[in-house]
Amino acid sequence: MARLLFITSNRIGDAVLSTGALEHALSLHPGAAVTIACGPLPAPLFRATPGLERTLIVRKQEGRWRDLWGALRRERFDLAIDLRGSLVTLGVSARKRIIHRKTRIVRHKLEELAELLKLDAPPPPCLHLDAQAVAEARAVTGGDGPVLALGAGSNFIGKRWPPDRFAALAQDLAAGPLQGMPVLLLGAPEDAPICGEIAGVLRSAGIGVIEAAGRLDLLAGAAALSRAALFVGNDSGLMHIAAAVGAPTLGLFGPSDERVYGPWGPHTKALRGPRSFEEVLSVGYMPLIEFTLMDDLPVEKVAEAARALIAKGGAP
Repeated sequence: MARLLFITSNRIGDAVLSTGALEHALSLHPGAAVTIACGPLPAPLFRATPGLERTLIVRKQEGRWRDLWGALRRERFDLAIDLRGSLVTLGVSARKRIIHRKTRIVRHKLEELAELLKLDAPPPPCLHLDAQAVAEARAVTGGDGPVLALGAGSNFIGKRWPPDRFAALAQDLAAGPLQGMPVLLLGAPEDAPICGEIAGVLRSAGIGVIEAAGRLDLLAGAAALSRAALFVGNDSGLMHIAAAVGAPTLGLFGPSDERVYGPWGPHTKALRGPRSFEEVLSVGYMPLIEFTLMDDLPVEKVAEAARALIAKGGAP
């Protein structure tokens, strides 16, 4: 039996994008035993990976690479893929090593992976669901019917489209192509207040709402998103999860670069306001921003793009 080592990101979005590289490796080594090393946040996404032997958690703390090497140094692998560019992979026994190196070239992360793996086309992200994820999603959402999914959170406020605009968008779509469809509000536990604000507006308008922020782990969230007729959300890990499970996905961008992190797939689109990434970035150091940098993106423009994506098809 072949053995694979896959070292990937501590960030959810990057980890999701990396799953295409893992899937490619599995296609070259059918039935392989897989060891995955990643951060604690994205770890649940890999739970149903075929052949998963173990998941090693790499936390942001001093000595993390030494500890990882210590856990791996007595093992032998047929292929080791290190997307963190660490020295760990050089210190383990592997017949073949693929190690990512940083680049200044502006291109999509998947195009970067294609070059690293020497592929003709970018490897599309792929998430494997298990029965537990499907059951947990059903328990929270109350069934298997289609939903309009919204991801109003993000890792800092500058990347968040205003909640009132998400509510206005949902009302627009509920009056048109997604009439009668409940709105699924997803996010991390800290996104619950934002989702609650949106839910209050929608319920007042007579629109059914499922508040699921903080109630599903990432793989259960992926299971819920696999039935979405449309996902609209800020640039976040949730956006990449939606695209990876095949949901028509509209990603909203401001102080992040859609050329690098746009949602990937035939039924996806990245959208921003009139300012380029560089223009938005000029306001200063992003994590210190305490207000949205997305207020130049009007509801009308997002609704138009959403309707076009729905008309294009691809919904479950």
